[in-house]
Amino acid sequence: MIYSKLGNSDIDVSKICLGTMTFGEQNNEAEGHAQLDYALEQGVNFIDTAEMYPVPPKAETQGATEAIIGNWLNRRGKRDDLIIASKAAGPGDWINYIRGGPRLTRKHLESAIETSLQRLQTNYLDLYQLHWPDRNTNYFGKLGYQHEEAHDETPLHETFEVLKSLVNSGKVRHIGLSNETPWGLTQCLELAKYHDMPRVMSVQNPYNLLNRSYEVGMAEISQREQAGLLAYSPLGFGVLSGKYLNEQWPEGARMTLHKRFARYFTPQGIAATEAYVALAKQHGLDPAQMALAYVNSRGFVTSNIIGATTMEQLKSNIESVDLELSDEVLMGIENIHSSISNPCP
Repeated sequence: MIYSKLGNSDIDVSKICLGTMTFGEQNNEAEGHAQLDYALEQGVNFIDTAEMYPVPPKAETQGATEAIIGNWLNRRGKRDDLIIASKAAGPGDWINYIRGGPRLTRKHLESAIETSLQRLQTNYLDLYQLHWPDRNTNYFGKLGYQHEEAHDETPLHETFEVLKSLVNSGKVRHIGLSNETPWGLTQCLELAKYHDMPRVMSVQNPYNLLNRSYEVGMAEISQREQAGLLAYSPLGFGVLSGKYLNEQWPEGARMTLHKRFARYFTPQGIAATEAYVALAKQHGLDPAQMALAYVNSRGFVTSNIIGATTMEQLKSNIESVDLELSDEVLMGIENIHSSISNPCP
């Protein structure tokens, strides 16, 4: 396993991070625990979850993922050997069952952290992330920004005052962002520099061969400011494995069960996927491992958040850390990207 520093902290996190949003939906508790056991055996020390999980979000399952991890942590012990990250949900009328409609205010964040800690059966989180901003901006697949002057939002300074108190209390070690923009990241970094607020250590945004938009405005900030990317959806919900090509819908697969996550099935996305899969096969590579290895190789990526529903997928995904792509393969990837750039933001 390869390890990277989390921001400018003294924490070393594995290049592969185990994403857990299937625990409690596509994976039951026993399967989730088996994944955690195997990942740990392979050197993975970084586990990511969220108060909203599992996905797709539902009132009846909300919090189940953290509870499954908490039971595993309690059974296994040695909590300090692991880096546990969770997230506080931002606003959204589609999840009003969370705290009556989650916000990133003091009342909401203090409630959110206490509930997450209880479910996870721990007294601290190594990384606490804002799942998405408490303001109108372009996240979750939106490229174009539409400004709303009168939009109700929680000021970043107010949110970070709460995060500062959580860090000072010892309940949180470090702070991260998610689904954030260049403006949001730079504003938060300035809060640390000029207002004695906790420093952002990471940004968890989507990044894969079908969506490299992070490279445009975020990658330079990540590297220059030591606030690296925790890449989520590195396989585009599994699309880049090629298993959905030719209108195949494998039984039990995420997109077979939840077609609402359709942003990787645009005509351009399908064409790009076909090209990437063909390139991998031309060089004798597994398409999923090639896609993951590309993410692993980017200098601004701190860790690559993989997700799996089967042990076979998990083993293959973790093994991607040992794959070094040749110059010829990298050139082929860039040629495809040049002709079909970011088809699925």
